[in-house]
Amino acid sequence: MSSKNVFGNEVSVDEQAFEKADEAAVDEEGFEIVDETPEFQATVQMEVQAKVDANHPDGMVDTSDERIYGATLEQEERIRAREAELERISAKAEMGTQEGREKRTRDIAAKRSAERRAEFQKRAASVDPWADPERDDPRAELRQEQLAAVNKQSMRLAEKLDGWSRAAIGRRLGEAVVSGKDLTSSVVGMFKELQTAPGQVVPIGMLEDVNRKEVSIEGTVTQLWEPSSPSIAQVGLIEDESGRTKLTSWKASDAPWIEEGERVRIHGAAKNWYNGRVSVAVTGWSTLHFPERGRWWE
Repeated sequence: MSSKNVFGNEVSVDEQAFEKADEAAVDEEGFEIVDETPEFQATVQMEVQAKVDANHPDGMVDTSDERIYGATLEQEERIRAREAELERISAKAEMGTQEGREKRTRDIAAKRSAERRAEFQKRAASVDPWADPERDDPRAELRQEQLAAVNKQSMRLAEKLDGWSRAAIGRRLGEAVVSGKDLTSSVVGMFKELQTAPGQVVPIGMLEDVNRKEVSIEGTVTQLWEPSSPSIAQVGLIEDESGRTKLTSWKASDAPWIEEGERVRIHGAAKNWYNGRVSVAVTGWSTLHFPERGRWWE
């Protein structure tokens, strides 16, 4: 016994319900049944009141944390767009004021610094007339042979002194000559003064003439001996062509280890006096540089 399934003539349940819905309902006598249930429609006043109630804050339902409470979708879109526009305008205005601010700050700071320096120089001019910023270069007042001698000596000093230009030395020599001082004695005095100026590497033999607590020196550590205190890392002698002095490296400074016979340049060494003799110490503020360390080609 076999059976055949005909799919072409099958009708789904939904389609049957749709077809039955199109057929008119009739009673037992064959008359069409008419639904006399009245259809209710809202009046104009009711529609207006419904809109008012729907837009009232108490009648709104907040369905999302990102929604604006009390606003319709249309109103919310307008508010969001306006906020974005205001934010863009604010950012543009802020960036406009910030642009070039760093340069303007530097210019203002430089201008105020120049004004303070000029004011200080004018006050200093009451003691030293050459400090007046409005006064011309003293070399302009020299005779030709005097100017030639000043230029020659300033060139010699500039070659021996690091960090001092020929023009700066020449101006100071010119001031001395115009003031009536002898050029030779002025050169000797100025060389000693500039050689021991702050920031210069002071010859060890001239440490006694330096009137400050920190100095920079360079020399060779010729001798090291056992420290007398556990707070001292190293102690010995350092010397250059001008003289020698005692060198102490404190353990708390955590300074690099110095080998005996090694050349070292010390910036910010503390100058001390003991039993009438000057000495230097390496502290935590000192910086050590070894000019010959790591020269593998020699």
